[in-house]
Amino acid sequence: MRLILTTSRGIEDLAKAEVESLLSELGVPFRVEERPLSVEGRVLAEVGEAFYTDEKGRKRELSVPTYLKERSRLLHRVIVEIASERFEGIGEEEPDVALRRIEDFVSELPTERFVKVSESFAVRSFRKGKHKITSVDVAKTVGKAIFERLERFGKPKVNLDHPAVVFRAELIGEVFLLGIDTTGDSSLHKRPWRVYDHPAHLKASIANALIELANPDGGPFIDPFCGSGTIPIELALRGYPGRIICLEKYRKHLMGADMNALSAGVYNKIEFLLGDATRLSEYVDKVDFAVSNLPYGLKIGRKSMIPKLYMDFFSELAKVLEKRGVFITTEKRAIEKAMEENGFEIVHHRLIGHGGLMVHTYVIK
Repeated sequence: MRLILTTSRGIEDLAKAEVESLLSELGVPFRVEERPLSVEGRVLAEVGEAFYTDEKGRKRELSVPTYLKERSRLLHRVIVEIASERFEGIGEEEPDVALRRIEDFVSELPTERFVKVSESFAVRSFRKGKHKITSVDVAKTVGKAIFERLERFGKPKVNLDHPAVVFRAELIGEVFLLGIDTTGDSSLHKRPWRVYDHPAHLKASIANALIELANPDGGPFIDPFCGSGTIPIELALRGYPGRIICLEKYRKHLMGADMNALSAGVYNKIEFLLGDATRLSEYVDKVDFAVSNLPYGLKIGRKSMIPKLYMDFFSELAKVLEKRGVFITTEKRAIEKAMEENGFEIVHHRLIGHGGLMVHTYVIK
């Protein structure tokens, strides 16, 4: 089985490591590759059959896609690959030519192996890059090819609202991917515990990537700009044994974090503090780890405020941080100056795709 696993751009290596760890627990042969066909935000997993023993001692096949969906913290979608192909020059082709190439390719695929004629199906599409066709064009073309193929075996059923089987067609640059999306219409990063949305909340998958980069070992942990609480909640859901502090300046957002933590069942594992991160040492004496999505863009009223805000915050952080900090922002110049002038060393830097932006991610000590 070949699985196409989607995640945020820039954390493919972390997702690969997580998937390898999860598959190792199954004791099955596997191979995991990040950015297959050079496609960002994708991980390929080739996995052998997995089995488990039920309560009556019978050997049963284990669904690897379900296993990954239930346990992963970094993945967005788990797609059973049907086929993938590189269409050279498709970005420059006229719509009728480009769509004909896709239709001809899909029509030759044994899609009948993945959906019974008695089952309803739909096609969800994703397109990224420069093309003269749209994602709607791709979905219609792929749906037509699958429908006509299935007509050989009976009367296919299309249900765009509540399909039994979801085909996912992706055209990313020159790469076309087709598979069965086992995830459904809601991405795994949309956590069911989220009942309050901060206007610029962090994806849970990225929150977990930041936690992985911090590698907290049980010592006191703080998110000094916690917003709706995504990072502390995801850490608590991991069963973190140490102190977890959620500091937020605005009462409305802190109450939202309370609500989210209650929904997630981890309210009693987190300390919620109403306070200003630029006066951090007034609330905590020492913390081992600080991880946060810093204010930028929608999270702050005037961009001119950022340099002083960052300088004041990192000045306070220098008084309390014992081990590592992990922070993301779009404001590269402001954060690097604030970290340098307050004595922090940047030990790692990467770009992560979030909300249509590539945000700078720093690990400091």
